[in-house]
Amino acid sequence: MATGYMEGYGAGEEARNRIIKRIFFIGVPAVLLAVGAFFYFRTWSQERAVSRFLAALEEKKFEEAYQMWCTPQKPCRYYPMEKFQEDWAPNGHYGKLSELKFGAVDYCQSGVVFEIEYPNEKPFGLWVERSNNLISFAPAERCPGRHLQFGALFEKLFG
Repeated sequence: MATGYMEGYGAGEEARNRIIKRIFFIGVPAVLLAVGAFFYFRTWSQERAVSRFLAALEEKKFEEAYQMWCTPQKPCRYYPMEKFQEDWAPNGHYGKLSELKFGAVDYCQSGVVFEIEYPNEKPFGLWVERSNNLISFAPAERCPGRHLQFGALFEKLFG
């Protein structure tokens, strides 16, 4: 009778430990993967808009690029097509696309700021509205206020 009494001792605790290990080894990586995917893909649509904009400029399709900047529904009162072409043409101020480098990407409340760097020039920001992917010059080089800078942190830590 004594062997039957002690026979099941610890079986419940062993099953509970197995469940905890499964939760830890499956759940924690799944949460980390989901958080990583969120931060990776949260600016994906805006990155595609900037890529299409730069591709149109490279192909000298200024009308198409200008429609990503200004639309008939939202015309650019102070940035007409002539000034846009002057700025973004191959010999214009921003037209040296082969020298263009991207800096930080900031996720703001209503848009995304892409920091653009040209050699020997002060960086500037391109603003992409999150609601409609319209592109414009950013009001500031970076998003105003405090916000998380994971890219800058990883660059600082790992070079």
